[in-house]
Amino acid sequence: MSGDPAQQQVYEHGWQSWSPSGLYPATAISPRPRHAGAQTSGFRPGRPAPDEGFQAEGLLAVVAADGSARLWYAPDPWREVASIRATAGSGATIVTADGPVVELAADSLDGALARAGDALAHAGGVSELRALGPGWCSWYAYWGEVTEADVRTNLAAIERLGLDLAVVQIDDGHQEAIGDWLTRSAGFGPLAQLAARIRDAGYEAGIWTAPFLVAPDSDLAAAHPEWLLEDVVALHNWGQDIRVLDVTHPDAAEHLATVYRSLVAQGFTYHKLDFLFAGAMEGPRSAGGTGLDAYAHGLGIIRDALGADATILGCGAPLLPSIGHVDAMRVSPDIDPVYEPPDGDLSQPSQHGAVTAGAARRWMHGRWWINDPDCILARPGVEHRAAWAGYLRDCGGLMISSDPLDRLDADGLAWTRQLLRRSHPDPLDRAVGPQAVHPTDLDRDAAATRSEP
Repeated sequence: MSGDPAQQQVYEHGWQSWSPSGLYPATAISPRPRHAGAQTSGFRPGRPAPDEGFQAEGLLAVVAADGSARLWYAPDPWREVASIRATAGSGATIVTADGPVVELAADSLDGALARAGDALAHAGGVSELRALGPGWCSWYAYWGEVTEADVRTNLAAIERLGLDLAVVQIDDGHQEAIGDWLTRSAGFGPLAQLAARIRDAGYEAGIWTAPFLVAPDSDLAAAHPEWLLEDVVALHNWGQDIRVLDVTHPDAAEHLATVYRSLVAQGFTYHKLDFLFAGAMEGPRSAGGTGLDAYAHGLGIIRDALGADATILGCGAPLLPSIGHVDAMRVSPDIDPVYEPPDGDLSQPSQHGAVTAGAARRWMHGRWWINDPDCILARPGVEHRAAWAGYLRDCGGLMISSDPLDRLDADGLAWTRQLLRRSHPDPLDRAVGPQAVHPTDLDRDAAATRSEP
């Protein structure tokens, strides 16, 4: 794009939920992985970015000094997602792509993103979106140590505090091992009974799974090693190198369908599907084909098993290839009680990474899905909790509390009450939040912001 790169900006879109995304000076260098394994778990596996400039996955824009924008996007991201690079040259920002892209021009970045987003929504068959109610999730309250007693304690607190919720979701920790989704950990009894307790209290029962991950210590891996992608490691987590389920193997596919049919039978209608990027990783599969072919196949199996009325929240998911497959989508890395990420890696859990990527992806809300900016954290001890509440108020999307509700003080409870609102399915007026342009110093407003986020 002609013009002085010093007067231009580049909008770079990352591969998956946790990948950094934002609007940067065209002469800058966008975030890169800072630790071993982050290329796979936080960026795009097998596609490292150059040392300088930008590498967007499926969508990139250049903004001129007058605010007009030129944008390039992958027209069929369910089959192929081009890596699009931008480099500041002499008198121009040079854009290249390694696959098919559509180019469009608009008077503003917001306008360009809206046009590209609408085109992809139409191509992906996105039907009318529905509003999603607020909820509570166990993850940031108890991490992987959650027990059934913890869930019941918070159910009682929700009722005692009179919180207006629609969903109560059990997160990581209910399963015996990653991949053994129908086998309970020591802290849980039969999930059907807990789901019934949640439903009897008037809430939708939700559950966390990571459908494409299999831990080496799981019963599934021991019984069916032939269902795993050979020599492919999705990430190192839970103290192990986690493997990938080959959903193109007929028996593995039937197993996956059985898992989700069983969870439906137990009463779960809200499903957080995590670490979805693993399903799109390349590797030798039973039926051949690409990682994206397998990803679409796997999500199709799950949707068929759950039914059209179930709510699917994607997380850690390749974003463009997920259009049309999910009802809500995490659009940022995990939030964290601490502002800065470890080693400065914005793909890792942090408030800084969550605000920057989430604000840059405002434009997806109401077009492809309901955005999930991640959870309300308002308890004492959360760094910059007032400013995080203010960000959630303005970003739109899914509102899920993840505090131990008995530990909220007066301010935390007031913010939580105000934020627990039903999400609307309409696109936001401004496609890119201002915090995508200038990464937020959350100290700025925290002292002045008290019980009104």
